[in-house]
Amino acid sequence: MADTTKTPEVLRAADLSPSRGLTLDLVADAPMRAQMAKDLDLPSVRKLSFRGTLTGIGKRDWELRGDLGATAEQSCVITLEPITTRIDVPLRRQFLENMPAPSTDEEMEMPEDESSEPLAEFIDIPRILMEALALALPDYPRKDGATLTQTAFTTPGSTPMSDEDAKPFAGLAALKQNLDKNDT
Repeated sequence: MADTTKTPEVLRAADLSPSRGLTLDLVADAPMRAQMAKDLDLPSVRKLSFRGTLTGIGKRDWELRGDLGATAEQSCVITLEPITTRIDVPLRRQFLENMPAPSTDEEMEMPEDESSEPLAEFIDIPRILMEALALALPDYPRKDGATLTQTAFTTPGSTPMSDEDAKPFAGLAALKQNLDKNDT
């Protein structure tokens, strides 16, 4: 049966009982949300919560399962205006005492199960939630209706370079076509 008492945010692995497990119900306070926003370079994280369980797997391994909910503010990649993004994602991590060591070869294959990580002395729930939030946020948030227009910058008195100017062989291709027409 899972223990439902108030749990700290950072758990010492040696203090956990695999037979009891834990029920986690974490709602991030303002300082934690502010730190996450700073670490993720976001204007703000308005809400962040996690509800789930930490259960023992065997004698020393652990599995964290639950649902992450967050409301974060991002900047539109086009207008830089604020955009509110709502995230609701399932979260699963395994903490393995005997995690296979990564290969030392130059080419490294990604593991099939990227939800597993080595069991450390502490299980840092806020770090895990911040990592999951970072992965769930859109990479290029765009405000509805925002479109990218072409803008050209140059020094005063100069003609801005166009896309056609950046293709030097396009002029040669046109010249070749004209020569080919004249030959026939």
